[in-house]
Amino acid sequence: MIRRYAILFFTLNLCFQLSCLAQNTNTGSQAGQMFITRGWVYEGDTIPWIQLRTVHVFEELKFKKKKDYEQYQRLIRDVKKVLPIANEVNSAIIETYEYLQTLPTEKARKQHIKDLEKGIKKQYTPRLKKLTMRQGKLLIRLIDRQSNQTSYELVKAFLGGFRATTYQVFASMFGFSLKKHYDPEGEDALTERVIILVENGQV
Repeated sequence: MIRRYAILFFTLNLCFQLSCLAQNTNTGSQAGQMFITRGWVYEGDTIPWIQLRTVHVFEELKFKKKKDYEQYQRLIRDVKKVLPIANEVNSAIIETYEYLQTLPTEKARKQHIKDLEKGIKKQYTPRLKKLTMRQGKLLIRLIDRQSNQTSYELVKAFLGGFRATTYQVFASMFGFSLKKHYDPEGEDALTERVIILVENGQV
């Protein structure tokens, strides 16, 4: 049944796109403009080729209590707020790692990390202060999702094992762990669903 609705959606969406194409082409010709799109030739006919974005279809969620629905809506808001930060962190990790490979000595690498740490604190502290405890925990999980490394592993790699252990002890005092991996098929399945929908603009 879900697959049938998905096919129907794609068909209607394609028809709508082609309808818009025809309207834009007609209007454009009258105004001295034209609408350009990719196409392919089939048996002498040129057919417009339009790539549609991927639409993920999930089983409908059923909430037994109003509180459960409110928590789901809160999760959507949290993901929308935290996911951009996790993406920025992941990009910074990649850029930092690549740049460190170009530095000639260990001393130069340590100095760069020290300078980078100061810059990160200055840039992100105001934004992180606005996060709730729940959003902070979510950010730690999403950093693992985006970088495929736990926060503990990242701190250990860039700042050393002592700092990583210190941060882990501090985090445990607030009831969460920097060593915990993101689990998209288990504990974080609902979060993964929301991320996919947010990234695709479906919520």
